Amino acid sequence: MSASSPLLEVQDVYAGYVKDLDILQGINFRIEPGELVAVIGPNGAGKSTLAKTIFGLLTPHQGRIVFQGQNIVGLKSDQIVQRGMGYVPQISNVFRSLTVEENLEMGAFVLNQPLQSLKESVFSRFPRLADRRKQRAGTLSGGERQMLAMGKALMLKPSLLLLDEPSAALSPILVNSVFEQIREINRNGTAIVLVEQNARKALEMADRGYVLEAGRDRFEGRGIDLLNDPKVGELYLGVAKAH
Repeated sequence: MSASSPLLEVQDVYAGYVKDLDILQGINFRIEPGELVAVIGPNGAGKSTLAKTIFGLLTPHQGRIVFQGQNIVGLKSDQIVQRGMGYVPQISNVFRSLTVEENLEMGAFVLNQPLQSLKESVFSRFPRLADRRKQRAGTLSGGERQMLAMGKALMLKPSLLLLDEPSAALSPILVNSVFEQIREINRNGTAIVLVEQNARKALEMADRGYVLEAGRDRFEGRGIDLLNDPKVGELYLGVAKAH
């Protein structure tokens, strides 16, 4: 990968769950090393489908996905993980019957090495998880489970982390806490793709953003510019049009 190449580039991708019924309709998307990029848009726009397609859970019918200079279309998710990408799905993102510590170990199952130092680095980032390391994940609060899901994905120190709706179903206080953790992970050098229904908050913290609509990238730009764009505000942020 040359110094000027994006970390990840999605090129004219079509993908869906049913043959001949594509949800993604020729999406183009990129993220640079260390960037935080928000993906927003109405329900059904294809946001989660984009994340799943990037991570190899769906195979595009057309187009390329280039990660660290290599086309990863056709690779399985575990192969993509080993190339330096992590993914936190919106639901079913922890093993509820396992302890916090066992969940973290599952996040690094591909490594054939002692995991203690990796676990301790996650615990230092999420002290609440350290306090609950022997507790079953199913007994954690929603916010704690979200932190555990992110910690599990960080065990392999990915260069890119895909987060699918990390604030879903959380209280406002917990939303702020989770977003602060995301900001801190990004400050420490991990590039983040943030798929998020809380569009305003996502754009406020993003370097750049994409607005998806009907499976296409309708708007793209700096987070702050999209936040202040009247068209984006009217269509996606609930801002009334001036008369």
